[in-house]
Amino acid sequence: MNQNQVIIIIATYNERNNVQALAENILDRYPQIELLFIDDNSPDETGKILDELSTNDSRIHVIHREEKLGLGTAYIKGFKWALARDYEYIFEMDADFSHRPEYIADFLKAVEDADLVLGSRYTCGVNVINWSLTRILISLAGTLYVRLLTALPITDATGGFKCFRRYVLERLDLEHIKSNGYAFQIEVTYKAWLAGFKIREIPIIFYDRVIGTSKMNKKIIYEAILIVPRLVLSNLFKKKPQRIHFYQPEK
Repeated sequence: MNQNQVIIIIATYNERNNVQALAENILDRYPQIELLFIDDNSPDETGKILDELSTNDSRIHVIHREEKLGLGTAYIKGFKWALARDYEYIFEMDADFSHRPEYIADFLKAVEDADLVLGSRYTCGVNVINWSLTRILISLAGTLYVRLLTALPITDATGGFKCFRRYVLERLDLEHIKSNGYAFQIEVTYKAWLAGFKIREIPIIFYDRVIGTSKMNKKIIYEAILIVPRLVLSNLFKKKPQRIHFYQPEK
C-alpha cells in the first residue's frame, strides 16, 4: 500500500498537551502518512500549536472552526476535505492517545481486504485501561442495545478508531449525517453496513486519556440512545445483512 494515500483525521478541543506528541509519534512511525486536525476554536490555544506544527511540516494540515460544533460535524468536514483530494484511505482517530498509533499498521493491513475497518475494544474480552466499571458497563450496554435493535453484528458500535476506503465515504450521504459523539459512530457504521460494504473489526487496547478531560456527557449518551430506533425506522426496507469479518494481527 502507498502510504502517501493515507490521511488521519483528528478532531480537537482543548488538546494542547497532546497534539504535538501525537503528531510526532504518528509521523515518526509512518512518515508518508498525512494528518488533518479539525480544531473547534479551543480556548487553550490548541489551534495555535497546530498552526505551528503545520508550518513546520507539510504533512500536517489544519482546519479551524469558529466554535465547538461537535465530533460528528468535525469528521464530516474532514471527510469532505479528504474526498476533494487524492487520499484513498481515510482514518478517524482520537487526539488523546486513547487510540494508540502502533495500531495504524494493523488497520492498513486489514483494509487490504475490507472497505471499512473498525478498532474494537471487545473482540477479545474487555480491553480497556483505566475506565471505571460503570463506564465499561455503559459502553457494553450501548453496543448490545445497537445490536438488538439493528442486527448490526459488531462488538464495538461506539468506537471511534476507523479506517475507510474513500469509495465508502463517497457512497454515504454525508449531508444527511447529523449526529455527533457516539451517535455519529453508530450511524456511519450502520449506513456502511446497509450499503453492503465489507466491514472488519480488529482488536485494540483502549487507554483512557492521561492528560485533559473526557468530552463524554449525558447529552452525548442520550443522543446515541435516540439515534438507534430512528436509524432502524428510516432504513427499515434497506437492510442488507452481511457477516462482519474479524482480523487478528500477526504476532
